[in-house]
Amino acid sequence: MDKTFVDKVIQFNRNLQYSGNLPDDFQVLNPYLDNPETMVVMEKFYHKYYNDSNQRKFLIGINPSRHGAGVTGVPFTDTKRLESVCGIKMESAYTHEVSSVFIYDMMAAYGGAGEFYRDIYINSPFPLAIVRKSKGSWVNANYYDDKELFNDVKNFMIDSLKKHISLNLDTSEVFILGKKNAEFISKLNNEANLFDKMTVLEHPRYIQQYKSKEKDLYIDKYILALKNQ
Repeated sequence: MDKTFVDKVIQFNRNLQYSGNLPDDFQVLNPYLDNPETMVVMEKFYHKYYNDSNQRKFLIGINPSRHGAGVTGVPFTDTKRLESVCGIKMESAYTHEVSSVFIYDMMAAYGGAGEFYRDIYINSPFPLAIVRKSKGSWVNANYYDDKELFNDVKNFMIDSLKKHISLNLDTSEVFILGKKNAEFISKLNNEANLFDKMTVLEHPRYIQQYKSKEKDLYIDKYILALKNQ
């Protein structure tokens, strides 16, 4: 029997590890290794929303934050929305993540989480959290923050994107969150020929922090793009 979408995603996440080089002062966090409950809630989530063989559109983030998928294992989903919207409670952690607020407000306008996840798969080219040392503590980092970091993780990202695509994703048009992210994914795409067309949307964190008064306009923009209306 062919594997369903959920089987393939869970297999991808179970095998997820980064063992390549990293510049000094950078670290990769793997929530599945750091917290056993992350694997449990991630599997519940994908069984709830992805238990089929449908083809989906691909919405690409940057890399998980420590407070979103870096805890829950579900992209752009903090523990608050995992419980309040998806009905999956996480006992071992409690997180609030700015980008998650926008994504779930947008999903509500889309038609609800069930309808959204039936059509869309979200993940990142670098699917684990990255942190860098700053003034003695660890802070969130993006894969493109440092040239050496990008060069170290580039091949891993191409490999990850190919694995995402093999889940059964539509590669005729891909949706990329963040303009800077799009610049770097464009480099990967030129090298590996992954996607036919790239549509760039403003990153949820940018909208929440700097454009919150115009949030409804951005929600409309997302929905028009994703539904191709």
